[in-house]
Amino acid sequence: MSTGATFTVTGVAGLPEITAGADLGALIIDAAPDLRDGDILVVTSKVVSKAEGRVTTGSREQAIAAETVRVVARRGATTIAQTRHGLVLAAAGVDESNTAPGSVVLLPADPDESARRLRKAVAGRTGRTVGVIVTDTMGRPWRTGQTDNAIGAAGIMPVRDHRGEADTFGNILEVTIAAVADEIAAAADLVKGKSRQVPAAIVRGLSEFVTDADGPGARALIRAAEDDMFRLGAADVPLARRTIRAFTAEPVDAAAVRRAVATALTAPAPHHSEPWRFVVLSSAAARTALLDAMREAWIADLRRDGFTEEQIGRRVRRGEPLRLAPLIVVPCLVTDAAHDYPDERRGRAEQAMFTVSMGAAVQNLLIALAVDGLGSAWISSTLFCQDVAARAMDLPDGWRPMGAIAVGRPAEQAKARPPRDPENYILER
Repeated sequence: MSTGATFTVTGVAGLPEITAGADLGALIIDAAPDLRDGDILVVTSKVVSKAEGRVTTGSREQAIAAETVRVVARRGATTIAQTRHGLVLAAAGVDESNTAPGSVVLLPADPDESARRLRKAVAGRTGRTVGVIVTDTMGRPWRTGQTDNAIGAAGIMPVRDHRGEADTFGNILEVTIAAVADEIAAAADLVKGKSRQVPAAIVRGLSEFVTDADGPGARALIRAAEDDMFRLGAADVPLARRTIRAFTAEPVDAAAVRRAVATALTAPAPHHSEPWRFVVLSSAAARTALLDAMREAWIADLRRDGFTEEQIGRRVRRGEPLRLAPLIVVPCLVTDAAHDYPDERRGRAEQAMFTVSMGAAVQNLLIALAVDGLGSAWISSTLFCQDVAARAMDLPDGWRPMGAIAVGRPAEQAKARPPRDPENYILER
């Protein structure tokens, strides 16, 4: 490939207002009659959407909700959302600029297909082999301002993989993948713009990135969820915690557990105390000692309750997630900072304050584990045999086990959480 050291970007001016059914390819060719093989046509998604009839009337908020599959973050009137295309951008790509009052423009239904159709139209009318990029403006985490990115592409190499190549010092590159289509989209945006009414540009001199086949499209630029370290937005974090009962045999990263404990320690607590302790059972011997002791205590309780051996066996099997987990964390409550009261009513309330604080710490822990890609299941078992569990783990005096948490890499996909209407859980006065 050539170095691509010199290229030009030229705005396509003179396009009319685009309406539904317009032959966008013909209009661009008329405005830019000197298209050449190897050129890259960069078109803003707004005019593509208008030509495809992706303009709707009604509430912008309703349109955003309809286009959203996942709210990533929300602050005031601004919503960052993931669309069904897999794109994450403000307002799910819904735009009310440069369109008639009372209407909004949606993203193309299939931006890659839009790019393929436009490329085919250009080839049919001119015989030229060009690349096509459909763009939309996006903000970027950690950076101020917006820039254009490729949301659709055809006949263009969307990414260039430099892994395995050597740099100028002979070091082998291991992670460098250039987002070629996004780079070209950003360059073209320097001459395009809403206020200038220049919705398209021709990039010339980068023919090395133009391909004979339509190629994988801009979808290749969307990072897979499992590889995305920043997939969870602010709105996702509390919902990331799911109960996982099946785990792989992969060891649990001790540093991730300690990060989760550090998050747990941010929970509110009574009297400025620190009533939380966490026992990490990382060895198989420690886990087995605890689980065997609890199992014996549970069976003894069930026999005293009159259960049959078959019924006991079924109930005891409910604790299997703890046996299968590669690591167990036992949260413990210490109430030495609790106030003493002469009456039972206030004494119960004092203990309840500390229990609520423990619950908040456990929830923080579970969420932090989920953010780190770890599955977990809080199981109440140690609450029913606190003395037995404390002896099995050789706990200091005053440490009260408050359940047990199975931790590991998920070996199953959590079931979809059923929708709950918050109105059913709210009483206003």
